[in-house]
Amino acid sequence: MALELGKEQAGSLAELKSVFQRPPRLTRLAQNWVVVASLLVVLLVVTSAIFAPLVSPHDPADQVLLKRLLPPAWQTGGDPSFLLGTDPLGRDILSRIIYGAQISLLIGVTAVLVRATGGVLLGLLSGFYGGWIDHLLMRLGDIQLTLPFLILALAVMAVLGPGLGNIIGVLGVTGWVLYARVIRSETLSLREKEFIEAARMVGTRNGRILVRHILPNAIGSVIVIATLDIAQMIILEASLSYLGMGVRPPTPSWGSMVADGRDYLSTQWWVSTFPGLTIFVTVMAINLLGDWLRDTLDPTTRRLD
Repeated sequence: MALELGKEQAGSLAELKSVFQRPPRLTRLAQNWVVVASLLVVLLVVTSAIFAPLVSPHDPADQVLLKRLLPPAWQTGGDPSFLLGTDPLGRDILSRIIYGAQISLLIGVTAVLVRATGGVLLGLLSGFYGGWIDHLLMRLGDIQLTLPFLILALAVMAVLGPGLGNIIGVLGVTGWVLYARVIRSETLSLREKEFIEAARMVGTRNGRILVRHILPNAIGSVIVIATLDIAQMIILEASLSYLGMGVRPPTPSWGSMVADGRDYLSTQWWVSTFPGLTIFVTVMAINLLGDWLRDTLDPTTRRLD
């Protein structure tokens, strides 16, 4: 019996020692090459968007009709000054991809900020106060979820017209429900905790409890959702631009660039392929980073490797 207890204690000590001897988080990140590659892709896109005038080889709006539909530089007939070729109007595809990153990131990040701000505020109010406020907000959320987003966005954009501000407004206002429901769930759990009851007993106001005690403990879920949501916003913006309801031409957008080459897929494949690959790689990298953040910030899914 004593021998068995000794073995159990030794096993527990060994397990505890292995936990404390795990490499630091940054070291474990460096060992995950998929996450590192995704981070490098996101940094490359962000850096290109910020320093687009410096890294872009051409003006994205310059039209050189004599150079229209040139193939990539490594193919026969390509021009080294147009690395990824040109579009039907003779514009440099690489330059338009670089400048298109500005639009995609601006719309993605801004729309997510609008979504998250509204959703977090409504979720806090719904979960903390409950009652008719909770019932009203959740029923509004149910109504919002029953409306097909793309059809709703197309209808609104048809009325308001295409434009950067309009597309940010449509994407931002229509996506608050997910954030509200997640924060509501977190708030319902947190408001029954002992430290919240203690704050109430000492006379802390409800607003201070929400901002200082509940929100910091629930913000981790919002960060993960927002990271994944940026990728979704990039896809939705590209979809609207592809359908002609995005930013106004000649402003470069990845979605409109894909649309520019849809009539040339069988011959001039590069016009649509390179913008499409850019969307795919960027969204995949952001999603992988979001998965890593979820595993890192959520203790219930964190693995003790």
